[in-house]
Amino acid sequence: MAITRVEPVHVQVRTDWLTGRPREIRWGEQVFSVTNIAAVRRETAAYPIEIGPSTTFEVDTAGARLALTFRHRGRRWTVDGVDTTERRAA
Repeated sequence: MAITRVEPVHVQVRTDWLTGRPREIRWGEQVFSVTNIAAVRRETAAYPIEIGPSTTFEVDTAGARLALTFRHRGRRWTVDGVDTTERRAA
């Protein structure tokens, strides 16, 4: 189970008003509800100067796990990776 890196795709994301965590992702005509946030990586101290700081969330949806990145400088959300392998309960 590994996330496959993809060319960043701009998406629209609805977030929790208080915490800023993603709740829903709109990718074209598809809408994905976030069921779980598996990991959060904040790059606010060390980042490429041309890109600026970012926060990456690994989120689970009904059909896939996505690497969802918020670029603070441009205030944009992108999907940077996808894992569509089936998850089984342990």
